[in-house]
Amino acid sequence: MNVVFAVKQYISKMIEDSGPGMKVLLMDKETTGIVSMVYTQSEILQKEVYLFERLDSQNREVMKHLKAICFLRPTKENVDYLIQELRRPKYSVYFIYFSNVISKSDVKSLAEADEQEVVTEVQEFYGDYIAVNPHLFSLNILGCCQGRNWDPAQLSRTTQGLTALLLSLKKCPMIRYQLSSEAAKRLAECVKQVITKEYELFEFRRTEVPPLLLVLDRCDDTVTPLLDQWTYQAMVHELLGINNNRIDLSRVPGISKDLREVVLSAENDEFYANNMYLNFAEIGSNIKNLMEDFQKKKQKEQQKLESIADMKAFVENYPQFKKMSGTVSKHVTVVGELSRLVSERNLLEVSEVEQELACQNDHSSALQNVKRLLQNPRVTELDAARLVMLYALHYERHSSNSLPGLMVDLRNKGVSEKYRKLVSAVVEYGGKRVRGSDLFSPKDAVAITKQFLKGLKTSGYHCVCHWRSHV
Repeated sequence: MNVVFAVKQYISKMIEDSGPGMKVLLMDKETTGIVSMVYTQSEILQKEVYLFERLDSQNREVMKHLKAICFLRPTKENVDYLIQELRRPKYSVYFIYFSNVISKSDVKSLAEADEQEVVTEVQEFYGDYIAVNPHLFSLNILGCCQGRNWDPAQLSRTTQGLTALLLSLKKCPMIRYQLSSEAAKRLAECVKQVITKEYELFEFRRTEVPPLLLVLDRCDDTVTPLLDQWTYQAMVHELLGINNNRIDLSRVPGISKDLREVVLSAENDEFYANNMYLNFAEIGSNIKNLMEDFQKKKQKEQQKLESIADMKAFVENYPQFKKMSGTVSKHVTVVGELSRLVSERNLLEVSEVEQELACQNDHSSALQNVKRLLQNPRVTELDAARLVMLYALHYERHSSNSLPGLMVDLRNKGVSEKYRKLVSAVVEYGGKRVRGSDLFSPKDAVAITKQFLKGLKTSGYHCVCHWRSHV
């Protein structure tokens, strides 16, 4: 199950089915991100797609020599934009692909708007999610719940994303959800409803062991997201932020203009692919080796430029040489900034105390270490608040609980009210009253797993069509 490959297949098929000739790719805000995650612009250019446009752009020119490939989410807004487009078409023909199920009424509205008969086909290609890595996808949703209940719009988007994922991978799963979570139950029910309603789409060949969709609620483990991460991809996301594989480095002191924004993609960056899950110490060593290899190659190329043949060989190898140079510059900059932040924020010591809070049961030592770090001016208000959150979760019902004193320490440190409020909010969200298991129990992992699985309830149904056409 490779989500990157699944989305790439859809995009390749869209372009291939439009036949030879110059093309424009018309997208919306979300599908632009979906495409950019799996294909570089240069790769798509090689497929005769010479123009990339947003459907909602008001300043597009009429270019009748181009074929339009439209890849859009089936929202009311996009359908309305498409109706306007078809009434005054700017391109010779239109191949329309929706990233999810489109209603028959919307298809009828599009057909009525196509008075000049420029639409060649309308299909559903279920690439309705952001493929981050082969086994990781995102819907780029921030804040999906209101209290303990789903935000209706985000529940709908999550259901659409999950069902599209299943269709793109050709899976009709058994569904299990966390019994203690009303939010997990609600999402499982919504996915089941779509599978039942669109059963023809899910008529995939049965397997001996049916696939499983497991819906879990983060409230059962609020600790893991509060811990500092020490592998490459996770550190970049935690400390710098990754948005559709793009990292904003504009705030890095002394950053050069061409490195203010960089792309980290395992699909197009061999060093990143080989190092994204390695720990920070290994990354430092591998960066050093990468720089040394580049310097050797650079010196070798400079020494060889003595004849026309040497110059010709250099020109032929230059694209790869330039790519390697860009890779070295990018990763040296990123790792350098990570190192600066680790030192500036005293994260090694902070992380050590975090691990003590998460994995040990020495209340006296934990309290002393948290208090000490709260006095350290290098510890940021966010890191300080996270330490107190971890303490609050672990020692919530300890007889010597000193949370009120730590809250005073946070205020004295100058930690803003929005961060201080998060301490009580995280206990309310993922405290002992809510959790189905004891995160801090010394029980072995097998016992915890058995206890956790008792809290899963099954909703099963077996429902295939990789895409379906509308005429």
